Amino acid sequence: MITRDEAFDLLKKYNKDSFHIQHALTVEAVMKWYAKELGYIDDEEYWGIVGLLHDIDFELYPDEHCLKAPELLKNGGVSDDIIHAVCSHGYGITVGNGKTIDVEPVHEMEKVLFAADELTGLIGAAALMRPSKSTKDMELKSLKKKYKSKGFAAGCSREVIERGADQLGWELDELLEMTLKAMADTEDIINEEIALNSNGDLIGENI
Repeated sequence: MITRDEAFDLLKKYNKDSFHIQHALTVEAVMKWYAKELGYIDDEEYWGIVGLLHDIDFELYPDEHCLKAPELLKNGGVSDDIIHAVCSHGYGITVGNGKTIDVEPVHEMEKVLFAADELTGLIGAAALMRPSKSTKDMELKSLKKKYKSKGFAAGCSREVIERGADQLGWELDELLEMTLKAMADTEDIINEEIALNSNGDLIGENI
């Protein structure tokens, strides 16, 4: 399996924007948290690598998101199982070139990625609205209020998040609560990773 350092180098080969790097690190940390929480502790690194690489093609090829990824990942020596997992987070979504992603999430890990990806963006946006700029003091009721506001973080698809919860067999509140806890528990790790990989220019002080 590709190592974490190799995966991160591959991500940075195609992603230079600080926002995209920050999102990748956030999803990596959340996926590792879920691996431990759901009993896949031996696969924690594997879940994290999938999270780290999930948007590898988005910065350069937004209209071919999840379609260009297999080529970039294969060229980087990534195994077919990771490629499938990465592409499956776009299942059922029609991208900019008019094609609909047909790679279905099968493993629980793939379903978690599908469900949590969009949600991490919404939670991160909600955190930035708080005086603390942090998820650590955010309550579920506050997150739910932001979630229900259609104008807030409109780019984070509620339909995708809810479809993700359904695929996992979870209630929406369970997904919201667990992903919020995942981000709060890993916030310091994410911020440290961002600082270490910002080449002297801090990508973001908070997730």
